[in-house]
This record gives sequence, C-alpha cells and structure tokens, in this order.
Amino acid sequence: MKGTRGRRRTTLAVALALIAGLSATAPAHAGDPAYPFRDPRLPVDRRVDDLLSRLTPDERISLLHQYEPAIPRLGIREFRTGTEALHGVAFLGRTTVFPQAVGLASTWDPELIRQVGFAVGDEARGFQQERPDGWGLNLWAPVVNLLRDPRWGRNEEGYSEDPYLTGSISTAYGTGLTGGDPDHLKTAPTLKHFLANNNEYQRDTTSSELRPRVLKEYDEQAFRPAIEADAATGVMSSYNLVNGRPDTVDPALNDTVRAWTSRDLLNVTDAFAPGNLTGSQGYFGTQAEADAAALKAGIDSFTDNDADPGPTAAAIKSALSSGLLKSSDIDTAVRHILSIRVRLGEFDPGGGRYGSIDASVIDSPAHRKLARTAATEAAVLLKNDGTLPLRKSSSAAVVGPLADTLYTDWYSGTLPYAVTPKDGIAAKLGTPVTSSEGVDRIALRDTATGKYVTAGTGEAGAALKETTDAGVRAQFDVFDWGSGIVTLRSAANGRYVGYNWSDFVNDQTQPNGWFVQQQFELERQTDGTYLLRYAGYETGESWWSNPVYLGPAGADGTLGLVPKDRAAHYTKDVVRSGVDEAVAAVRGRDTAVVVVGSMPAINGREAHDRTDMGLAPSQEALVKAVRRANPRTVVVVENSYPTTLGALQNEVPALLWTTHAGQETGNALADLLYGDANPAGRLTQTWYRSASDLPSILDYDIIKSDRTYQYFKGRPLYPFGYGLSYTTFRYGGLKRVPDGYEVAVTNTGRRAGDEVVQSYVHQRTSRDKQPLRRLTAYARVSLKPGETKTVQLRLGTSDLAHWDVTRSKWVVETGTYDVLAGASSADIRARTSLKVQGETIPARDLGKATRAENFDDYRAIGLVDESKPRGTAVAATADGAWLKFADTQLGSGASRLTAELAGASGTLEVRIGSPDGRIVGSAHFDGTSSPYTYRTVTAPLAGAKGRADVYLVLSKGLRMSAFSLR
Repeated sequence: MKGTRGRRRTTLAVALALIAGLSATAPAHAGDPAYPFRDPRLPVDRRVDDLLSRLTPDERISLLHQYEPAIPRLGIREFRTGTEALHGVAFLGRTTVFPQAVGLASTWDPELIRQVGFAVGDEARGFQQERPDGWGLNLWAPVVNLLRDPRWGRNEEGYSEDPYLTGSISTAYGTGLTGGDPDHLKTAPTLKHFLANNNEYQRDTTSSELRPRVLKEYDEQAFRPAIEADAATGVMSSYNLVNGRPDTVDPALNDTVRAWTSRDLLNVTDAFAPGNLTGSQGYFGTQAEADAAALKAGIDSFTDNDADPGPTAAAIKSALSSGLLKSSDIDTAVRHILSIRVRLGEFDPGGGRYGSIDASVIDSPAHRKLARTAATEAAVLLKNDGTLPLRKSSSAAVVGPLADTLYTDWYSGTLPYAVTPKDGIAAKLGTPVTSSEGVDRIALRDTATGKYVTAGTGEAGAALKETTDAGVRAQFDVFDWGSGIVTLRSAANGRYVGYNWSDFVNDQTQPNGWFVQQQFELERQTDGTYLLRYAGYETGESWWSNPVYLGPAGADGTLGLVPKDRAAHYTKDVVRSGVDEAVAAVRGRDTAVVVVGSMPAINGREAHDRTDMGLAPSQEALVKAVRRANPRTVVVVENSYPTTLGALQNEVPALLWTTHAGQETGNALADLLYGDANPAGRLTQTWYRSASDLPSILDYDIIKSDRTYQYFKGRPLYPFGYGLSYTTFRYGGLKRVPDGYEVAVTNTGRRAGDEVVQSYVHQRTSRDKQPLRRLTAYARVSLKPGETKTVQLRLGTSDLAHWDVTRSKWVVETGTYDVLAGASSADIRARTSLKVQGETIPARDLGKATRAENFDDYRAIGLVDESKPRGTAVAATADGAWLKFADTQLGSGASRLTAELAGASGTLEVRIGSPDGRIVGSAHFDGTSSPYTYRTVTAPLAGAKGRADVYLVLSKGLRMSAFSLR
C-alpha cells in the first residue's frame, strides 16, 4: 500500500507539472479591446498566440469539445461546432431549401453552386443575432464521400462517383460558404466524412479496405481540392474503419489532410464517434487512451455526449496525468480551433466583416429565385421521343404519390413554402389541373371482432383503436415505398400513423425522425387476410426486443405490439382504388404527368442502405396503367439515387429525373416540362440496369471490381454524364492549346440550351490497369440557336498521373493518351491523341524492403492496421490467399526471403509466374499472441531469378507488413 501511494504521489506530481505547462496569467482587465487577440490589424497567428497565452489549463481543455463554453473573464462567448448546411441551413427553422446535394452536382455548374453556397453562408449568419439552439458558424458541409455505390443510404448527401467532379463542386460550394476570403470567413465549412464512408450497414464496425491506388487516385482526391483551395476549414472523421483502423484515429488527418494547405484546419469527430473507440469498435480499453490517440492523429474537437463536455474533459485530463498526452498536444489542437474563431471575426469589433448580417437574408426573394434556378438546372432529361416540351395551351393531369407533396430529408431545413408539381403546373397553365395521388384508400377490419382500425381527428390525432366506426376515421391512404414498406395516412386528418414508444398515433405531417416510426408492412396470409407489421427503423436495432405485430392490446381496443400468434388478422377493404382514380384523372387530358419516386426518410438515409433501387411495385403499376389510359404520359422520377427503371424507360415517351429539389420543385418542373427552361442537368453517377451489376456494398476496390464509369465494362441503363436537351449540339475537332484543348460547340437546333461539354482521358498502355476513361475537365456552356462557342478544356501533364505502387509516388508514364470530348462518358463527339514523354516504371526491386500493401493483384486478402497508431498490413482471409508483385527483376538470383509477420501460425510461400507456379521458397511462422506483434521470419530461396511475376501465398490468419527477396 505504501508503494502504491508513493507511485500515486509521483504520478500526481507529474500531472501537475504537465498541467502547469498550460497555465497562463489572467489579464488585469478581462475583455480589454486593446488585447492583441481582439485587434483585426494583427496577423491571425499573433492573435491566436495572444489568446492562447491568456487561457487557463481548464479553459484550454474545455475548448476541445463540440460545445465550447463561454469564458466571461475574457469576454468570449460560447462556440459550437456542427451546424448542418448540406443544401441549406438545417434544424434551425424555416430557411431556403435548395436541391439535395446530388441534385446540386447534377447542374455541373460550379458558378451556380458557389452562389448557392454564398446564400447558405448568409443564412447561417442570419441567425447570429438570435443564436438559437444548434446554431454555429462551423458548418458540417459539404459531404464529399464518393458515390461509388448507388445503394448507399446517404447517396442524396454526396455529389458524384467521380473525384474530379466532386472536388470541383465541393470547392465551389465551400468557396461560397466561406465568402471567398480565407482570412475573413463568413462560415467555416467542414468536409464530411473522412474517409471512404459509403455504406451505412454496420458503419461503425465495418472496414473500408483501400489499396494504395484506390486511396490515392480515388478517395483522397475528393477531399483534396477544397482543402487546397481554402474552400474548407477542416474535415470530419467518419464512423467507419479504413484498413482496420477507426477513422477517428486515422493519422492521415494530420499527415495527409494538413499537408494540403498551409492554413490551420479544425478537424472534428462525427457524433459519438469517440465513444465508439471504446464501445462498438473496442479499439481502446479506456476513453483516455482513445481521446489521446484521436488528438494525436489530428482531431481537434470531440463530438461526444451531446452537450455535456464533462466526460471528454475528464478523459483528456486523465490522459495528461498518465502521460498519454503532453500539454503541447492540447495547445496544438486549441490553436487550430482559435485560428478558425479568429478568422470568423468573433473577436473583431462588431463581429467582423459579416457581423451585421441578420435574419432578413433568410428566405429572401433573391434566395427564392436562386432556389428555382438550382432546381431547374439540376433536373436531368432521361428520355424524350418528342413529347416534351408540352404546349401551354394543352390540358394536363398531374398524378402520382409525389404529385402534390414535397418531402424533406434528414438534413433539410424547414420549407418556408412548398410549390408542388401540381401547383407549379397549374400556375404555368393558369388553370387548375386534375390530380390524384394514385394510392389506395383502405379500411382494415379485424376478422375476429368485425371492428375497424380507427384513428383520431384534429392535428394531434389519437391512438389507433378497433371500433365499430366504419366511416372516414377508419380509412387510410396506403403509400408503397418498395421492399414491402408502406406508410398509412389517416383520411380523418391527413396525418401519418406512427409509433410513439407507447401507442400508434396519426399525428405526423410526413415520416420523419431518427427512428422513422411511420413504417409498416401489410403481410398477406394464405387465407387472404393481412397482418399489420410494424417496421420502424428501430426494429432493426440489436436492442429491439418488442414484438412487431399489431393487435388489440388494451381493454378499450387500443392497438399495441403483440406476438405474432396474437396479431389481429385484417381484411383489407379497398374504399377507393388509387389506380382507378388516377386513370380517371388522366382520361381526356392532352397530357398525363406522373410523379413517382422516393420518400427520403424511408428509401435509404443515414444508418440505412438501400436493398432495392427500383421503383415501388405499385408506383410502377400506376405508371403502366396511366400510360395505357393516356399515351402522352410523361414520368417524373423524384428521388435521390440512380434507379433501375425496369421496362418503364422503354414504355413511356418521356422521363425526367430530379432530386427532392426543395421549395421551388414544382415551378422548376413546370418550367422544364413546358419549355420555359431547357433541361441541361447531367447524371453524376452511373445508372445500372440491375443490382446484379454491383458487387458487395462493402467492396471498396473499384479497380479490381470494375466499379464506377471509370472501370465498369457492362452496359449501363444511363451512363455517367448523361442528359438530354430540347436542342442538339455539334462538336468540332479538338485543338491543342497551351493549357489543354479547345473544341467548338454549335447549337444546331431551334431552341436555346446549355450543353455540358465533358473531357476525358484514357491511357492506352500502362504497367498498371487504367480507367476506361477518366473525367479531367468540363464546362457548362449556354448557346443560342445557331450559335457556336469555343470551349476551353484544361489538361495538364499532372492530370495524366496515377499512383505507382512500386515506388509509392505519382507517375506520368511515357505513352499515348486518348483525349476525348463529348456529351457524356459514353457519347464522345471529338477525340485526339497526345504523346507524352514521361517515365517508364522500372521493374520491381524486391531486394529492398517492400510494403506488402503495395501489391498489384490479390485474392482472399484483407487490408488491416499494422499497429494502432499507423501503418497498413495485409491479412490472409483464407488458406491459399495470394499477393501478386508484377514485373519483378530478381537478377541473377535472390537467395533469401525476409518477412515481417504477425497473427496466426502458418506458412508463407514464394512462387513464380502464378499462385500455383513453381515454389522457390517457403517459410513457417509460429504465430504471435497479438496481431500487432511482428516477428522477422527468413527462409532460403532457390531458383528465384530473372524477370518474373512474384506471388506470395499465405495461410489463413497470417499478417504481413513488409518483406524482401534478397
């Protein structure tokens, strides 16, 4: 006991000494405007140094949490990271709602996106006088995760499957958010989510495996441009792991991201992610270890425990006292935070350059106009046999489940008003239009009791009960969202039925909430009856233990959750056929406009990937029925992701796609459908014909699995960059100019229109597998009928580089490159070739230490963390796993294998020519108790000479970080 107390006293003394290093002298006159940190004439660094010197140890630590408290003695107000601003300011009330992010990118118009960002930045500032809960100037936007898999639940939040397009759009949006001057920030945008976050399935425990080429050529390239351009002030680490290491402690936050700029960045964690390190990920034993590792990796602000900074402060102090952190580690993070706050003008007189902006900018007439322009430019015309544009003198019916509603998504602001497709078309025609949602209205009657499921009236609704009332209170409109999921809207009050953790109540204006509790399934039984199954999102959580079937659970007939054997059996009585009503609405009209699509809270969103990319079956049936009743049927698909449209894309004369495009959706659609605007949006993702075209959503190796337009060899439904116009364009030849190429584009039609000219490159020969084509430039150009413009397409030598795994560097190979220009990745109108004198990648030299991750090909190999702080190793996931190291020069003969191995016991074989080729050496490994404990293993080689492909074949469970053949 005495020895223990002595050690504790020593530890305490060390801790106090460390904390003393953080101490500062309190000012004589707190908040004195003469203090250097309040002087806007001084450089940012000097102001930060001054303010840091005035903070006590506890004050410095307090700034490391999302909710940074006020420091009254210095006249400093509280600060919060994390206002959402993906396509407008969210969660703060009524704001301008622009199209979803994937729609903004579909404009292929960086200048427009910069204007949108500028408007959103203004509106974020517009709340600064009142400062409502949740407000702050550190904005968590844009999302730059690449949309490599359209099944990702958060597809709506990203921009494109292409890193170049993503980088240019995010830079434009970020430039608008910042105001364009990195020394005087309007807002401080944060890029989400670093890194390789493109699946929601088990998102906190799955590992995104990125071989070096995918990491360097693909995922990092989405984040780099905005940081380099000072259009973002930091990144948010993502929930997932990369190569076995949680992104919250990814050393690339410091080593890579901060290398892209000379300015201070403020890097934050995702919500509750620090707790995952000790919780679901089990990566560290204590929160002190976890938070210390995150801070050292490059995190500055911890988003954890909601608004309570206590646990974070306690963990940081514990890390300091135990020697896991030094005072300088705290200072480094605090400097990053203070740099952003200084540049935001927080300590300037009057709040700096943007301090006078007030609520008058929110939903201003200018922003409404901009929202309409963005919604118009974002839409993509997928098919048109001449039906569009429509005549304003014609009659129309607007039908479908999205015909007269606008849905918002999880990160939307509150719509200040809503122009639905029906509203927009009626306003365009100046006359009412016939309409129908095309959904069935049903009544559910319990076969055992003869009673009906009834809801309440009034906005608050009431708990569902079984009663004898067979009137309107017993009627529900059934919306089919696919995968068997439906929502029930009460005819009694127009509100959706949902679970409130106690009862089922009809009280919601649309499905919403973190756990979307308005979801049901009508399970048909063999006797023709139906069970009503509750399918709210929380029922998929591991902690859910309640039954999921509905039946009378109270003496008064109130419905509750009961076991399946006690579930009520209902007849589904169709009070009104949605298809029949829609067909009646379109008959005799000149045109039928059918608006179908998704419900953003249901068809995939945060924490939920899609399992089905098709239209809901009843929606597809509705379109077919309307088409039979009215041959002039135009289909508007309103959703947030590529859709497998089945036969519809062949059966209907015209198809227009839009995201959920905000308050001006209806006006924008009307402008497009009736020719007041010419469609010019272009797809930012490949639209596949079937989910069978895709591998597992957890497969991140786009090179090996032939993903995205860069590598996909199949025939897509619609290719990347695709989109039609009401006019036609002719391309001239590509001409070399100093900064790239130029091409003359002529509008050969009779309508003014915008063409999106896209430039791609393809490397004909290479040591490595190359993309079929890769976007390097684009330009949206407006042309009057008959007008010709010369379009500049930048192309530099560095744009031809790829990552050379043999030397871990960027390389431009000597060779011939195809330079292509056209209207999409599959519609090339002009081409030329470019001969480049670059490098020839030499044969591999495996005589020096070679990182195992730098392979050329593999089978049954996983990428894992070499150690917790840094490094990537490979791990065999099955016996016979192999790594290929192509074109290796072994010279007159290598005589010894040396490898750094960990993990399970097993063998490592060296083979020549193929995984089954001649064995030239074999090493046995006894295994290590820890996957992070590596031992050097050697073995003699015989016959390993000449120039050949070398294969390393591993036993299951074996880990290898590096090796050499000497």
